[in-house]
Amino acid sequence: MNPIVIYLPIATIMKKNRREFLGMSLALGATPLLSAKPFRKLVNLDNTESPLNILILGGTSFLGPHQIAYALERGHKVSIFTRGKTVPKIHQELFSKVEKLVGDREDNLEALKGREWDVVIDNSGSKTKWTEATAQLLKDKVGYYMYTSSISVYYPYVGEDFSEDRSVVTTIPENTTEDERFTYEYGVMKATSELAAIEAFGKERSIIVRPTLIVGPGDRTDRFPYWVARVKQGGDIIIPGSAEEVVQYIDVRDLAEWMIRLAENKAVGTYNGSGPGFDMTTNAFVHGIHANFTSPVNYIQIDDLDFLTENSMIGIQPWVIQLPEYAGMSRSDNSKAIAAGLQFRSLSDTVQATDAWWMSDAVTEERRKNILTGERSMMIREKEILEKWHSRVK
Repeated sequence: MNPIVIYLPIATIMKKNRREFLGMSLALGATPLLSAKPFRKLVNLDNTESPLNILILGGTSFLGPHQIAYALERGHKVSIFTRGKTVPKIHQELFSKVEKLVGDREDNLEALKGREWDVVIDNSGSKTKWTEATAQLLKDKVGYYMYTSSISVYYPYVGEDFSEDRSVVTTIPENTTEDERFTYEYGVMKATSELAAIEAFGKERSIIVRPTLIVGPGDRTDRFPYWVARVKQGGDIIIPGSAEEVVQYIDVRDLAEWMIRLAENKAVGTYNGSGPGFDMTTNAFVHGIHANFTSPVNYIQIDDLDFLTENSMIGIQPWVIQLPEYAGMSRSDNSKAIAAGLQFRSLSDTVQATDAWWMSDAVTEERRKNILTGERSMMIREKEILEKWHSRVK
């Protein structure tokens, strides 16, 4: 679903140049709740009523296992199509109940030929040609095509309207910088993949979901887990950016369960998969994380963009990047999604589940140590940056 770069840990991210770093932080983004609009009434599906035969392209990484868990709980049958190389780190016990098809979206779709499913969920569409190939192959054998896209299709994030009606980026403008090109490429890939799915299945059989930053148990990035671990430890903590900025995120379980319900209800259309269900400031977000722990903390707000840039702090926070072209990244309109049944766990629930997973055997001790004590960890750099900040503001 996501480009591989966004799965790198923070310690690795800090070694990247600005172009790569921005791309990792941009791969997923979104926005707060606007006025709700009437959509369609959802149908409650009994576990034994009208079970679906679901094909998930991908399924072993972050979002997929949660989709599988909920789908099986609802009484559906699940097949997954993967290269057979990734060992699931969460819900491992459920994969014995899943049909495993092996192939490669680059050049081997043989396992999908001659088969029929009610819906396909495309989580691994990271090249437009992959979506084109699978959608064209399955269009006469599958009822509905659900493509997991990204709010990166809205880049650059300027203006006020970030509803599903906003124009998406399908070409890279001339004279773009190297940094911009990297970001444009991902947004264009997702937007053109959406179009490829719709071209094959038609709007009447296509479901497009554009998630924001996905967080929760199984997170393959270290963006949100870093803040949970950092705030849990306490001490002097930098909050980058203005106290008035807003944050958007979506708990992976909320996203996964809602996507299965969309499939159950044949709720075709395009949706921004973003949360929470209200405007949350970045400071409320950080304080909300700390409410789950007892560590003494002292927050230091740094909203000087030049200082943040000079000290490589652009994008380390799990919210909007402090640059004009990303100003609307946390302002996607999720009212249509809410009207179509998207529900939200509390931030506390997300923090506690993430912390429990983070401290489990699913995460290596090396990764846990690296996030706070690695050579390029923000935690290691924080003291030096604070010394610079205090000397600058005296």
